[in-house]
Amino acid sequence: MDLEALNSIVREFSGESHGSSNYDEDQFFVRGEAVNNFAPFSYIKKKLVPPATPLEDYRDLLAHGMVVVSYDFIEDNHFRDWYEKQFGKKLTPKAARKILLIYKPNQKSIFASLEAVNRSFEVLRAEKILINTKNLATQLGEWYCKCVFGLSQIKSTSQRGFDFELNSKRIEVKTYWGDKSSPKGVKLRKSLVELSDNCILIYLTNNFMIREICFLDSDFILRKFSEKGHTIFLKDSDLSAYFFSRSSKQFEKVVNKNALMAFASPALAIKLEGRL
Repeated sequence: MDLEALNSIVREFSGESHGSSNYDEDQFFVRGEAVNNFAPFSYIKKKLVPPATPLEDYRDLLAHGMVVVSYDFIEDNHFRDWYEKQFGKKLTPKAARKILLIYKPNQKSIFASLEAVNRSFEVLRAEKILINTKNLATQLGEWYCKCVFGLSQIKSTSQRGFDFELNSKRIEVKTYWGDKSSPKGVKLRKSLVELSDNCILIYLTNNFMIREICFLDSDFILRKFSEKGHTIFLKDSDLSAYFFSRSSKQFEKVVNKNALMAFASPALAIKLEGRL
């Protein structure tokens, strides 16, 4: 298949509005070279003419290095803006749930990024930040807590892996990675809260800086927060008064203020400045 012919069709479609058409009802949309250029698969099928290879099914594109993802899963803002501009209507949640996006990944950039990630992981392993098979965000959050609070890490007697201790007290560390928390809250296993004396919630931004910390008594969590089965959900709205950005109550637990300020996001660092 001639990918340039396909990209040309995508550019052509994106070059004008289509509010009077029913292309907004398509399920499959193909992205061109530009991240904000798309075209319905049905339109591309119709426009591809010899010598271009005809398309019968969207899967024909996958054999040429393209991939398909659910818009509802990735929530591509470029597509949403393009859709609303092209069709003069809002992309409703109902419409979004059925849409699949087809695009060709930039393999050269991906391989370059993987090489950089591998080099970075070698450094993190050498510095003993990555020590097991947990994901990077989880282990980085745990390492931040070891630096900031002086936690010791010992082989667990109750579960596979390691436990954290502080002054002979068992500490449960929970890392949440993302610029915004889930509306459902941070999930904690009730059994782990029951086995611990304190729980530290550490929230990381998308670029792995500390955006918030919460140091809580485990008994307090069990009394105050509702549970669903074996899981306790801690919502930001219920925890905000205990966040380090707002409360100084647990500042005495911090043994390395420089580490906290060094790894804090700019927004958190500004709120902590002069208070620690």
